[in-house]
Amino acid sequence: MTVKDADIARALVSVLGADHEVVAERLRAEPGGVHCARLAGGERIWVVSRYEDVRSLLADPRLALNKKASLAGYEGFGLPPALEANLLNLDGEDHARLRRLVSSAFTARRVEGLRELIQARADALIDGIPAEASEGGVADLVAAFAAPLPIAVICDLLGVPGEQGATLRGYTQVLLAPGEFGPAEVAGTMRGIIGLLAGLLAAKRDEPGDDLLSAMIAARDGADRLSEDELLSLAFLILFAGYENSVHVISAATARLLADPAAVETIRQQADPHAPAMTAMVEEILRRDQPGTTAIRRFPTEDIALGDGVVIPAGDTVLLSVSSANRDAQATAPGAGHVTFGQGVHYCLGAPLARLEVRIALWTLLNRLPDLALAVPPEELVWRSSHRQRSLAALPVVVGKVLPVSSPE
Repeated sequence: MTVKDADIARALVSVLGADHEVVAERLRAEPGGVHCARLAGGERIWVVSRYEDVRSLLADPRLALNKKASLAGYEGFGLPPALEANLLNLDGEDHARLRRLVSSAFTARRVEGLRELIQARADALIDGIPAEASEGGVADLVAAFAAPLPIAVICDLLGVPGEQGATLRGYTQVLLAPGEFGPAEVAGTMRGIIGLLAGLLAAKRDEPGDDLLSAMIAARDGADRLSEDELLSLAFLILFAGYENSVHVISAATARLLADPAAVETIRQQADPHAPAMTAMVEEILRRDQPGTTAIRRFPTEDIALGDGVVIPAGDTVLLSVSSANRDAQATAPGAGHVTFGQGVHYCLGAPLARLEVRIALWTLLNRLPDLALAVPPEELVWRSSHRQRSLAALPVVVGKVLPVSSPE
């Protein structure tokens, strides 16, 4: 018997329901903040919900990411072998080695160097939104802005040419909504992604550029370097993880902000996306509106005891509820900090890029679209929910006038 993500999703929804905020509150009220559910075959999964436990366990080396530590035979997405050699499937020295190599290419300087590109991409998309609107002036902000902006940025970062970027965006749409496509289409999409990324890597070897793919090919740690499968896997991880989460944060945050005129006005009063007040607001948005309901699954390498006498056996599947932990009162205490990007050695490598992207996206939207408003009441927005994430299916908005790009003083 093997365990897939779909098995976990069905178990949690049947036991807890689909509303992640209600689930989060219920989980924190459980003794010890831990809930056990069983899959159809009887396998246990454990959901940990309280801030201190989640924060601690995210950095606990006794919780493995490697699927080999699962006694139930966890398969998850069932990625092809060429995409499995990434940071989300490795622990210990294997993980440390890979992270050292990719970190030498994914530098803070490279991310900060994307400021002007991200701003230009955001402005160009906003200029095009009126053409996407219906006769009534209503546009879907997910399709017109929140989705194309991150994929354009990731392609800029990786050095993906424009036409291939459009192809990748089509592939990611299939992976973001697998329930809407059959197994054959999903498998074909995986083959397409591998083929496209492999072709890009070959081209970068022949003609390196000032981009992340070229830097990853050139990365060295002594005599060590990334293998072909590691390069493919990391490129896929950066593409998919960087794209998916940013789409959902930008769209969910925009929806919530448009229902809060005071917050909108605060953003419009900032001189630019990088003002201290914008930085603080984005941190709160990342705490409150993060799309991930749980961190990536983990497997204890030994029995782990939590509060109130709960013991999670070695080899069981553990889901750390990020959405619940971030809504715990302890997460808002001075100096606490959210757990959206994880903790410890598995802290998200792309966190600086995500922060930069969200700041620019929200500030630019609200400053260049002064009439922007929800086209439907907030309660009528359609959300997709699973044990992994909660995201908007669409964000219908009234656009109104578009202000020109401000000239730098």
